[in-house]
Amino acid sequence: MQFKNHDLVPPTTHQGIRVDRLPVHDPAGKVADGLFAARIMLDNPSQYNSYTTEMVKGVILGMRQASNDRACVAVVFTGSGDKAFCTGGNTVEYAEYYAGRPEEYRQYMRLFNDMVTAILHCDKPVICRVNGMRIAGGQEIGMACDFSIAQDLARFGQAGPKHGSAPDGGSTDFLPLFVGMEKAMESCTLCQHWSAHKALRLGLLTDLVPALVVDGRFVPNPLVVTDRWLDENGRIVHGEFRTGAEAKAGKDLMARGKVDLSLLDKAVDGMITSLATTMPGCLSKTIESVRKHKLEHWDRNRETNRAWLGLNMMTEGRAGFRAFNEGNRDCREPDFLLLRQLQAGGAAWGEELTEKILWKAHGKPSPDAVK
Repeated sequence: MQFKNHDLVPPTTHQGIRVDRLPVHDPAGKVADGLFAARIMLDNPSQYNSYTTEMVKGVILGMRQASNDRACVAVVFTGSGDKAFCTGGNTVEYAEYYAGRPEEYRQYMRLFNDMVTAILHCDKPVICRVNGMRIAGGQEIGMACDFSIAQDLARFGQAGPKHGSAPDGGSTDFLPLFVGMEKAMESCTLCQHWSAHKALRLGLLTDLVPALVVDGRFVPNPLVVTDRWLDENGRIVHGEFRTGAEAKAGKDLMARGKVDLSLLDKAVDGMITSLATTMPGCLSKTIESVRKHKLEHWDRNRETNRAWLGLNMMTEGRAGFRAFNEGNRDCREPDFLLLRQLQAGGAAWGEELTEKILWKAHGKPSPDAVK
């Protein structure tokens, strides 16, 4: 049979994106000839797989092409290496090009929104293979996927108000659906990281596997409490990061081990098999029906969010992304309290105000700005 071609453009390559095919196995482990899973990989490991404008285009087209390929069973969306799935938008690009250019950033956000929508509209189930940190926009595109399987050294969280933005690229829409309003509010506003074990406990993940090998065997993340649920006061500590002597012992154990993602790949392969051994039409309808709960919020808010995020690049976004890009390991944040003090005194946004609140990130002495 001669099929019609429904692709908008021929298959293309985009810098920072790798697209390839994974075999599909039957329940006995035999390769199912003529079928495959599409793997779309963010390939920018030196910047923790943060996505550039060009990479966003590659994800959109990759999802569309996987949708149209009749032999494709599922999509695996992942990042290269073992440090990060994705840490959001590329802060160098944000700080050096988009900061101070709201209309340019608004056009960029059209592409970002289309990337999230491409995931939510993909005709094949999308599995987020969480190979490392899933932060900020990485968290948002991860939650747009249908399933998330993580290695347990991964961290999850937002950047939003800590770095001059609001997590309006999906987190304010999706996170309450996963973890409830209170925990979503905590994550979106305070931007504190969750361990993969906590993410699983709260309902953010489908599955979780260990990735640290010490003395020839896999061990759970030693930086996280996984051996008890409650502390002496009855507080839930399962999945929380260890502190004090426990944290030091965990770091020492980490130093002795190596990261091995073979169990993650095995779990993803098992999920592909489970999906492949269902009725394809019924599977597609079920996925589309469950996705409607995300799409209801996403479609209602994405355009107004896009407009606000563009305008924000003139003020707090400009300062926040510059601080991250121009700072160092000791400080990548502006002086939040000084900003509030200056604004309380009537200061208006402009270059002078921005430079004053970046003193920490620039390693300068504290300004005598507030009398």
